[in-house]
Amino acid sequence: MAKAVPDAQYSTLSPSLAVGNNEPDRNLALELVRVTEAAAIAAGHWVGYGDKNAADGAAVDAMRSFLSTVNFNGVVVIGEGEKDEAPMLYNGERVGNGQGAECDVAVDPIDGTRLTALGINNALSVLAVSERGSMFDPSAVFYMEKLVTGPEAADLVDLRLPVKQNLHLIAKAQGKKINQVNVVILDRDRHKPLVEEIRAAGARTKFIMDGDVAGAIAAAREGTGVDVLMGIGGTPEGIVTACAIKSLGGVIQGRLWPTSDEEKQKALAAGHDLDRVLTTDDLVTSDNCYFVATGITDGDLLRGVRYKSNRVLTQSIVMRSKSGTIRFVEGEHRADKWEGWERKS
Repeated sequence: MAKAVPDAQYSTLSPSLAVGNNEPDRNLALELVRVTEAAAIAAGHWVGYGDKNAADGAAVDAMRSFLSTVNFNGVVVIGEGEKDEAPMLYNGERVGNGQGAECDVAVDPIDGTRLTALGINNALSVLAVSERGSMFDPSAVFYMEKLVTGPEAADLVDLRLPVKQNLHLIAKAQGKKINQVNVVILDRDRHKPLVEEIRAAGARTKFIMDGDVAGAIAAAREGTGVDVLMGIGGTPEGIVTACAIKSLGGVIQGRLWPTSDEEKQKALAAGHDLDRVLTTDDLVTSDNCYFVATGITDGDLLRGVRYKSNRVLTQSIVMRSKSGTIRFVEGEHRADKWEGWERKS
């Protein structure tokens, strides 16, 4: 007769991956992807029609509707604007079904409204969630200088170093020649001096019209053809990117960049050090956060919304920092179930 075996501890789950009663649950990731899928499908009907406001309105409406079904008690920290400007998904709005963990929520129903309107690559629907009180408050200064790169050079780069030095550090860490390093950068007049420095260092530039969240994530992932993002972009987008970097590895560094004396004084009054380089952990202090994005137009990161007979096809990326898990989700949706979000001719 076989000898009885005492009860054993079969689970080998690390305690660091366990979820407490007051933390966002691991199942939240797959609930959130439904939200960005809905926003992307609603926006997809407006791709190439030249009306960015209508596209954004459709995506906001869809995202707001689906967020109300998610099992969490969320507060919009980064949204569509102040309450008097944005009737939905405004900063401070409560979202979710009111149950479960309290969370900070960053929403961008369309990262790249102009890209959507013109049918240009790299428009995404984006959502990030972290534990309550863990996201940096972006209200004082709208822009920040950014540097984003992958894990290989994460411990080497420093925003305070000369551009040339950072680029050579990245090239060495990745085992590349400097003339093989690709720098993604927003196509803006303010970046002309930076572009000159990048090219003088021997690296290449890859311009994007809008949507630096997609560009930043591409810079942190292998196989995208992008090695680093540099330049000045939105502070809110930097915080959303930090949620993704928590899962991807790599680094985002940012330095607040006021555009006026009034904004500078506002930042100083709020206690910000304008010379300080903010790191990934400064932008999002929680190690339990989520990043979800669904493609609206094709891009370096994701395919856009596609149509096939009575099907709407979507591609999404879902990340959870606590486990470091990254999932790509292929969605196939019956078009007749989504007729309420179609563009009315």
